[in-house]
Amino acid sequence: MNIPEKFEILIITLSDRAHRGEYEDLSGPKIEEKIKEFFSSAGWSYNIRLTLIPDDASVLKDLLINAGDICNIIITTGGTGIGPRDITVETVIPLLTKEIPGIMEFIRIKYGTEKPNALLSRGVAGIIGKSLIYTLPGSVRAVEEYMNEIGKTLKHTIYMQYGVDKHQ
Repeated sequence: MNIPEKFEILIITLSDRAHRGEYEDLSGPKIEEKIKEFFSSAGWSYNIRLTLIPDDASVLKDLLINAGDICNIIITTGGTGIGPRDITVETVIPLLTKEIPGIMEFIRIKYGTEKPNALLSRGVAGIIGKSLIYTLPGSVRAVEEYMNEIGKTLKHTIYMQYGVDKHQ
């Protein structure tokens, strides 16, 4: 099996306030910037679509179910905390066919050592349908930190996702 000729990537920002236009979404564009850097350095072709939705479990679930067989990578930002409107994790987990807990555990521990509030993030990673999915917090700084760590393993993760044996 080979990796796709062109990767389809969906970035979903969950934010009631940004969706209402109360402030500009900066986290989704930060993910886009980091993804472009990664794919450009890997020499892989890609297409990125950004979408902004309210913190609504049914909207997110429908989007993920529809994207699961179309997109190669889905990255969400927002909704991973413990607030009453934080619904991302509860919506994503039942849809996962495989969970990849190590990367998110590592990120929480690495950044939580210096900033204990980072330990409150409940982000998950895994596979939904044919899509690799990562759920990131909503802050730009957290997105930068998460994407820096995800980027270190992303190429190997993609190879594993498509059954390409790159083990030496």
